[in-house]
Amino acid sequence: MSSLRIYGIARTRAFRALWIAMELGLDYEHDPVEIGDAGARTPEFLAINPNGRLPVIVDDGFVLFESLAITLYLAKKHSNGGLYPGSLEGEARAWQWSLWAVTEVDRGVNIWSLHTVRLPTAEQDQAKRTEALKVLVAPFKVLDSAVSAQPYLLGKDFTVADLNVAAVISRAVEMDLSATPHLKAWLERCLDRPAARRALALKTAADNATPVDVTRRIARTNRL
Repeated sequence: MSSLRIYGIARTRAFRALWIAMELGLDYEHDPVEIGDAGARTPEFLAINPNGRLPVIVDDGFVLFESLAITLYLAKKHSNGGLYPGSLEGEARAWQWSLWAVTEVDRGVNIWSLHTVRLPTAEQDQAKRTEALKVLVAPFKVLDSAVSAQPYLLGKDFTVADLNVAAVISRAVEMDLSATPHLKAWLERCLDRPAARRALALKTAADNATPVDVTRRIARTNRL
């Protein structure tokens, strides 16, 4: 039995934890816990993560929630100096881009995706979709500039910084990114990695199997 267990259906932010585990070649068990009362809100799950959110990992008894904390932890534990930058400055840049992704682009991409792809057409809100695209213009230009002269965020090598940002905006690959060609190329380069493709296959399968009422609940619960 693996010492690492990842909780959360791949459609959620658990995708990020699954990708890093695959990228690192880790042996792990995946428990595809769903959102809501029958999954992440059960007493058993709340005993692991009192926030009732996904994902969570248990690594040889160590419990950790928050998806990007999980990716940073696993990368540093298993690939310090490789996937996880070995210098203090590189480490700080990885934190910088990870926090940037959560604060600047995570919500906008989720709103766009829900109101363009995931909700039934009749329930999509064009105003929300338009506003999300407007909000993303400035940060997408920042990201486009960051990868305009180098293949990855920290230089020539793929790191956890790239994984975190690409995972957060993975659904943006379906957007029209012609205004930010460097971002588009970088995102496609990240998502074309073998580990990313395997994790995306799990995510797509989970998306396709998601009942409409669950998608509605996601939008309502997260005020999207």
